[in-house]
Amino acid sequence: MSARGAKPARPDRGARRRLETRARLVWAARELMARKGVGATSIQEITDTADVGFGSFYNHFASKEAIAGAVMEQAIESFGDAADRFAETIDDPAEVLAASVRHAVMRAASDEAWGWFLIRTALARGDGLRRGLGRRLAHDVGTGAKAGRFKVDDLVGTMLAAGGAILAIIAGRLQGEIGDDAPERAAAVVLKLLGLPAREASQVANRPLPAIAVPETSPAPRRSTARGRRASQH
Repeated sequence: MSARGAKPARPDRGARRRLETRARLVWAARELMARKGVGATSIQEITDTADVGFGSFYNHFASKEAIAGAVMEQAIESFGDAADRFAETIDDPAEVLAASVRHAVMRAASDEAWGWFLIRTALARGDGLRRGLGRRLAHDVGTGAKAGRFKVDDLVGTMLAAGGAILAIIAGRLQGEIGDDAPERAAAVVLKLLGLPAREASQVANRPLPAIAVPETSPAPRRSTARGRRASQH
């Protein structure tokens, strides 16, 4: 058969098992770190929860920090895709930012492990504007500032304050201290920090959201049988 007509090669059984093992490790790390934070979560706990041999961890990740980074990338990937779609359908940078903030708060309410992971890791890491929600926030704020939509004297300080406000409102929503209007409240707070008058900030924060596909929450990966687990641990 010619190269043009050849079907793409499927991963062999060993490769599929390695992918499944990695997915279980990432899922377990997310669940544990969402409850306890990165510092209080041990590699042994991750492998026990994933039902994976301890030594197999290092076939996939060099350290606990490495798997925390993988969890963060996975947590933010679908959110970033949704935020990009907002930017494609909305012209006003303030409305784009408001939509992204609202989507983050709604996503956290629908997937609590996702929300708690962001809360427990974002403020504990020293590069908050280069990872996760901070990276997206920095992009949207920077775009609005260049367009003259936002008026801030201290851009970095304002972005850090905005990120803290978003995380605090997510925590309040998860703890039941804030109701279903949490997404709009978070967006309005951030827009006011960026220089919009209170009335305009509220109006922008409450505009209808464009219809986009909302990413599904991440279920627990399927566990292999005992025989399959032994085979995957290499």
